[in-house]
Amino acid sequence: MNFQKPGTIIMSTFRCIIAGFITGTLASCMLVLLVMLLTAPAGATAMDDITADDMNRIEDPSNVRQGTLLFKGEQDFSRAPILKTDVQINVTGMIARAAVKQHFRNPDTTWKEGIYVFPLPEDAAVDHLRMHIGQRVIEGRIQERQQARQQYEQARSEGKKASLVEQERPNIFTTSVANIGPHEEIVIEIEYQHIVQYDSGVFSLRFPMVVAPRYIPGQSVTPEEITINTFDGSGWAVDTDQVRDASRITPPVLHPDQGKINPVTIQVNLDTGFSLQHITSSYHNIDIKQENETRYRMMLENNSSQADRDFELIWKPEPDEQPRAAFFSEQKNGKQYGLIMMLPPEQTRGEVLNREVIFVIDTSGSMSGTSIMQAKAGLELALAELKPGDRFNIIQFNSYTELLFQFPQPVTHQSLRQARNYVRSLQAQGGTEMATALQAALNQSTGHSAVRQVIFLTDGSIGNEDDLFRIIRQQLGNSRLFTVGIGSAPNSHFMSRAADFGRGTYTYIGKVDEVQEKMQILFNKLQHPVLTDIQISWGDSLTVEAWPQKIPDLYLDEPLLISLEAASLPETLHISGLVSNSKWDSSMKLQGGKEQTGISVLWARKKIAALMDQLNSRTEQNEVRQMIIDTALAHHLVSKFTSLVAIDVTPARVREEIFKSQSMPVNLPAGWEFEKVFGQLPQTATEAELYLIRGILLLFTGLLFAIFSRKFTRRYVCQS
Repeated sequence: MNFQKPGTIIMSTFRCIIAGFITGTLASCMLVLLVMLLTAPAGATAMDDITADDMNRIEDPSNVRQGTLLFKGEQDFSRAPILKTDVQINVTGMIARAAVKQHFRNPDTTWKEGIYVFPLPEDAAVDHLRMHIGQRVIEGRIQERQQARQQYEQARSEGKKASLVEQERPNIFTTSVANIGPHEEIVIEIEYQHIVQYDSGVFSLRFPMVVAPRYIPGQSVTPEEITINTFDGSGWAVDTDQVRDASRITPPVLHPDQGKINPVTIQVNLDTGFSLQHITSSYHNIDIKQENETRYRMMLENNSSQADRDFELIWKPEPDEQPRAAFFSEQKNGKQYGLIMMLPPEQTRGEVLNREVIFVIDTSGSMSGTSIMQAKAGLELALAELKPGDRFNIIQFNSYTELLFQFPQPVTHQSLRQARNYVRSLQAQGGTEMATALQAALNQSTGHSAVRQVIFLTDGSIGNEDDLFRIIRQQLGNSRLFTVGIGSAPNSHFMSRAADFGRGTYTYIGKVDEVQEKMQILFNKLQHPVLTDIQISWGDSLTVEAWPQKIPDLYLDEPLLISLEAASLPETLHISGLVSNSKWDSSMKLQGGKEQTGISVLWARKKIAALMDQLNSRTEQNEVRQMIIDTALAHHLVSKFTSLVAIDVTPARVREEIFKSQSMPVNLPAGWEFEKVFGQLPQTATEAELYLIRGILLLFTGLLFAIFSRKFTRRYVCQS
């Protein structure tokens, strides 16, 4: 995945324009100006292109190499607001309630608007916004997205302090803060709730810290020319026909040579309700304090960490306290809400069946460094699990898709040796053209009567998720798709939803040391029978709205999770399904469940997610969209069509005072290689190469025109 290095072409072109004016060639100047319009990204300035004179105009040059991103204003360079984040997560049973405080500090003497694109868990139900101005706290209100944006922009123009939280993807949000005064700090507090993960006897809590750069396929929405007016958002990418909001999900990325920014503190208060065998953090060092038999408090060692990789906390109950079922309930606005977790009975290993396995591995630029090592190690382990009678193939993709074999091959010593040598030779480079690889994998069936499994190893760093979901729904056939997320900051929304649509599972590998353990868990799921055709009965006399409405297949050690709303809760839940074509059924009492606030919010979040899936596949777009809006407004939730906005009633900035809007930079995810991701020249699928080449040709033509113009002028003067 290669992207344009932010700002390099802007400054180089700027110098060319100056040179053009010095030589007095107006044609050259105009043509180079055209180059700038055609090739310039969104406003970030590369540090290597800042001159000594520019540095003298920066308020505090000593901070430049400490993670400062500079933006070019009309008269000078100015610094983007500085950010730090405090996170507190309270976990009770299976429910996590988080408060995220984003501290926006203006380091300059001019008024600022800070725009920060950040991640949250893909199932986060964001329901509160507070803007802290000194000792004052302003509560945010939920509004339809367009209305909230209009209110925010009006307040911004009137000099009022305002904040806006918008959802770009289920796991990507944008905070905008207007009218941050000189050297002032404004704190934006966001609250959300979600369900902790439970799988294979282990609970896990994830807090993502950085939005990884996304590969943006498609053609520019203005194919004739690219100008700064093309950008709807503040990102480095232009909107395309495949990713209409590309400019909103591509925040500027700081080069690792400039240090790290955006420090994060994390505190987790954990009340499990049972004793633990162990508790650990997968990727960060933490201090753990046990307050009593079931309560713990965790904090990051050294208090904070840089925002460049996901935080994950894992805890495992004692063997005799492994939960088989749990029920949480809440009564709100005259309705009953419930959250059900139920583990089906342990499944014995099923009949060993022949398989047709298609391995798909991402070898794009974003997988360079540690990610490609993890992916290759995982793929070699998966090859070792194949047995005689199986068939397999390997597909790698970057800017292009390549198949090891034209068709899936039987497992033999020769085919496995060829496959291992092929895997070891793989290198990460180029773009992330995932659609062609996905289509090739789903269309590779040989027609043999075998269990067909597609194992997809990638970081998922793409912007066209909905297009890929559509391919999976339309072409899955009898295949099952298993996604393996790789790296320090994978796109968990894409990975988990792709697995849902593919009737498979999602496995996450964050470091090389985890490959053996995580892949073995996946192999266990692949080798045990699947619980399919799951049906739920609530009784004849009750009307229950439960999500998901179609229960997904369950693999080994995976729980059934259901959110429900009803006028009154049923006494008993009846559930049935098929395991290896044998009937299975069970029941669960729903009376006396633990009272828990926020269950209604989780139900609404599940409903919105299901409706968004329908929105992408049904023709009743307006009807479904309105259902999403109504649900989000009723439960005070941020969604694709609703936002939270907080506005101070008193103007703080006089309209005449200088005001600058600036994107907040983010770190490159840990383990990524900047040059492999962005490259030295534009190499995206948004036709950046074409615009660069076109610009260079125009520049060359202008220079030739200038030379001939001078010769003609001199000849004309001499002849006169």
